[in-house]
Amino acid sequence: MTITPSKARRKTKGKFSFVIPVFNHQEKVKDVITACLKLGFPVFVVDDGSTDATAERIKHIKGIHLIRHNKNRGKGAAIITGFLEAVKISDWAITVDADGQHNPSDAMHLISAIPDNQRTIVVGFRIGMSGNHVHWTSSFGRKFSNFWVFMAGGRKLSDTQSGFRIYPLPEAIELNTKAERFQFEVEILVKAAWKGVPVIEAPVSVSYTPGSGRVSHFRPCVDFFRNSRTFCRLIVQRIFIPLSVRKRL
Repeated sequence: MTITPSKARRKTKGKFSFVIPVFNHQEKVKDVITACLKLGFPVFVVDDGSTDATAERIKHIKGIHLIRHNKNRGKGAAIITGFLEAVKISDWAITVDADGQHNPSDAMHLISAIPDNQRTIVVGFRIGMSGNHVHWTSSFGRKFSNFWVFMAGGRKLSDTQSGFRIYPLPEAIELNTKAERFQFEVEILVKAAWKGVPVIEAPVSVSYTPGSGRVSHFRPCVDFFRNSRTFCRLIVQRIFIPLSVRKRL
C-alpha cells in the first residue's frame, strides 16, 4: 500500500517537483513520466541528447516541463539542468531514473522520511538488489561506491548509486559538484557531508525483471575508471584541504 503524506504535512515541507534525466530510454520513459504525473507534482524532463525515438515519444506529453540538451552531456549535467529549472517553483527535487527500475509512487515514502524542519538529501535504498535477476555489476558497483563514498568523507550509506532521491533546492545546486556523468550521484553525497547537509536513506522498491525493456547506460570498465578518478580527486581534497576550507569552496 502506498504511503501518502497528508497535504498539510507536505505543505509544511515545501513544494516538490520531479526531475527525470533521460538518454535513449524510448521503451520506458513515457510510462515513467505518466506515473510521475499521477502524483500531482510538476515534472521536469531533461532529454540529454537522445538519438533514438525518445524525443518523439515524449514531446506531446501534456503537463511536463521539457528541456533538451543538443548533445549528450551526462546524467549529472542533466540533473543539474533540471534543478536549475525546478528551483524556480520548488523547494525540493525528486530524481527518478527513466529506465523503469523505480516505482515513482515510492516518492511518497521518501517525502515521509524527511524530518520536520530539516533540509536533507533522501536516498532511496533499493530493496531487492540481490538474486540472479540482478547483474553482478549492479551489486558490486553499489558496494564499491558505498565504501569509497565513506572513505572520501561521506556518510556510511547502503545504496550510494541509487538514482531515486530527494534533494533540497537550492542547497543541492550550491554543493559545487564537478562530475557530469554517473559520478555526480556519488560526488554530491560526499560534498553534502563536507558541507553539513544531512543525508538519510529510506527503502524503495526496484524492478530488474528480465525482458522488461529496461535500458542501462552504465559501462562497467569506462564508468569504473571514471568512478575511481572521481574518488581519487575527492580523497586528495579531503587529505590536503582542511574541512573549514572545503565547506567554503
